[in-house]
Amino acid sequence: MTLAEKILAAHCGKKKVVPGELINVKVDLVLANDITAPIAIKEFRRIGVKKVFDPKKIVMVPDHFVPNKDILSAENAKLMREFALEQGLIHFEVGQMGIEHVILPEKGLVLPGDVVIGADSHTCTYGAVGAFSTGMGSTDIAAAMATGDIWMKVPPTIKFVYRGKLRKWVTGKDLILHTIGDIGVDGALYAAMEFAGEAIAALSMDGRFTMANMAIEAGGKAGIFPADRKTLAYVKPRAQRPYKAYQADKDAEYARVVEYDVSRLEPQVAFPHLPSNTKPISKVGKIKIDQAVIGSCTNGRLEDIRMAASVLQGKKVHPNVRCIIIPGSQQVYLEALREGLVETFINAGAVVSTPTCGPCLGGYMGVLAAGERCVSTTNRNFVGRMGSTKSEVYLASPAVAAASAVAGRIAGPEEVG
Repeated sequence: MTLAEKILAAHCGKKKVVPGELINVKVDLVLANDITAPIAIKEFRRIGVKKVFDPKKIVMVPDHFVPNKDILSAENAKLMREFALEQGLIHFEVGQMGIEHVILPEKGLVLPGDVVIGADSHTCTYGAVGAFSTGMGSTDIAAAMATGDIWMKVPPTIKFVYRGKLRKWVTGKDLILHTIGDIGVDGALYAAMEFAGEAIAALSMDGRFTMANMAIEAGGKAGIFPADRKTLAYVKPRAQRPYKAYQADKDAEYARVVEYDVSRLEPQVAFPHLPSNTKPISKVGKIKIDQAVIGSCTNGRLEDIRMAASVLQGKKVHPNVRCIIIPGSQQVYLEALREGLVETFINAGAVVSTPTCGPCLGGYMGVLAAGERCVSTTNRNFVGRMGSTKSEVYLASPAVAAASAVAGRIAGPEEVG
């Protein structure tokens, strides 16, 4: 069996599962946020049960519009808070401010071998630690909160093998953008994307979180990495309960295997209005920008913040550009403060926000007007995603976003010295 099949088989009480099989799966963690939890709570009430199946296995993180941007967002957060108190949920507002997909791994709540579901499409992020994690609708989440079970079809697995050594400034974001550019936004539709190869073994945990996060942008059901020494070194000091790491069998059957030699790969940029519309930095041309956003559940971790700071050190943000830095959690923010990175950003003329999803979904902290262009480390650049339907979003790594903020146009870090 593949890695995904091994985990699913263990969670449905079967020795073996095959793609296309319908199974009932026990979940280890159920997640919802301030956009999706209010709907899930309403549906949970309709089911008629009084208590969630296990208050230790349900996490609610208000992050999309928090700190509350208006009355409606305040009401949604209040509804979550009241439900959490009523149900005795011990994981609510984890870390007291942060983006769900950054703080759950950081707090050791998602572990190798887990099945994790969340009412957010980027729940697939947790595949970086060797978990099977996937996004579902709020009604499915309500049922899972009541029963601890989900009903699903076993996905086929596509194996992606990355060979070679990455060049300087080439990151996990560039690997996944290149992959999505190659296979398209439906290239892995309802498939588990299993990542392997020497470039993956060399990739940091933060880089792996970025790649797993964007599996959904290729249509994937899950993005998953085998748990290796790096994974276990990350997980062991954080884990609050037992876990079991699984490995794919050597004779596992894959729907297909896709191989890349990434030794000559350049930093990638996804043009509007699809994550698959990618070009290497050398082919981008002169595209002026109005805003740069560095953060989100894709690239708001410490490595990302450090990379942006290394580019901005001793430089100034272009006078026609707004550069917005958003650490993914309070812990990331604190480390950035300790290392002097926040001072670097402010000296460069950037602004630093408290952790929030904010501009990624056109929420706040960086909404675009008609005709404006933004280079962003977020995960989607659909029409109107970050504000006006007449604005444009270009997706890139923190290094490219920071360099672009200095240049006033989309640029690689080597161009700004």
